[in-house]
Amino acid sequence: MKKNIIIGVTSIVLAFGAIIGLAKVCAPKSDISQEAATTQTKAKTKATKPKKKAKKIDDGALYRPYRDPKDLRKAGTWKKKSEIKKYPKIKPNEQDLTLRVSLKGNRTYLLRKGKVLYTMLSTGGIYKKGKSLTPTGTYKIQNGRGDSFFNYNLGEGANNWTSWSPDNVYLFHSVPTKADYSYNLKEAAKLGRTQGSHGCIRLSVPDSKWIMNHIPDGTKVVIKGN
Repeated sequence: MKKNIIIGVTSIVLAFGAIIGLAKVCAPKSDISQEAATTQTKAKTKATKPKKKAKKIDDGALYRPYRDPKDLRKAGTWKKKSEIKKYPKIKPNEQDLTLRVSLKGNRTYLLRKGKVLYTMLSTGGIYKKGKSLTPTGTYKIQNGRGDSFFNYNLGEGANNWTSWSPDNVYLFHSVPTKADYSYNLKEAAKLGRTQGSHGCIRLSVPDSKWIMNHIPDGTKVVIKGN
């Protein structure tokens, strides 16, 4: 009888122990384990997500005295006029005009009585030791104009030039040309984006031609770093 009782008690103890063990195996993970698993899942998700490309910052925008118009074409556009709208009408002897150049902003503005009429993508002189090869100050459009030129010393030319210095050294002109009269595409891509000339102000082909044909002699030219 006692033997049967002992066997019965032992069976109960073993059965209870098995239930507890099974409960441990089937029990959900602790909060700490769940947090660790969640963190690992998030880390894997972040690792698999493609990185967004950083937006290019237009450094020139910090130096421009006027906001770009909505219809301004993107930098590097050199075969078309800078703005989609028509060029403004200019009287042959108009005296209220100013061509305002922002060297670091890579823009040239046509103003009438201080109001911007037209904005052009442009490229001025490169900077050496913090100073541009394009001289700053106030000048005037000269009577020196021409369809094209080529400087053999620099190995570079341009079309549609208009002088703004008495000695015809500094000009408004198109993006540069090579010795074979073709346009230098690498340099043309800098238009409105960065500096690149030896001192002249580069413009798109249509813009340079329009200035040559329509801006009167004596028009004020103001050139600043910003």
